[in-house]
Amino acid sequence: MRALAALLFLLLLGSVVPAIAADTVLALPKPGWDNPRKILLQLTSDEPRHVNNVLYNAINMQKFYGQDNVRVAIVAYAGGVRALLAAQSPVAERVASLRSYDVEFLACGNTLETIGRSAADLLPGVEVVTAGIAEIVERQLQGWHYIAP
Repeated sequence: MRALAALLFLLLLGSVVPAIAADTVLALPKPGWDNPRKILLQLTSDEPRHVNNVLYNAINMQKFYGQDNVRVAIVAYAGGVRALLAAQSPVAERVASLRSYDVEFLACGNTLETIGRSAADLLPGVEVVTAGIAEIVERQLQGWHYIAP
């Protein structure tokens, strides 16, 4: 009897949950090959939980929009640059994997200078910009959506 009651409860729950969930409505113009959404994520800490959160956000954006319908860039400055240093990055393989899916990684040149490092110290494929915050401002003016996870 308890098993039957539990089964009925699960069936009822399954019929209620879809009614509660709502799909995200895409704004016009809808994203596409010629008009991708442009998402800019900030990476400001080398704390593993923060770094992994930012990387998961990049993956989730590509899953949601489709890889061809979104451009994702991660701008690292302050402590976030340390997560992109080849000698100490705990996420080097994930960065390489995301790079293979066209996620851009940008490191702040000001931060590199402050910590006594250079572009040569970064993971392969990570680009250096003069100033991470200025890069965020300029990309926003070019239509990028700025997310600070």
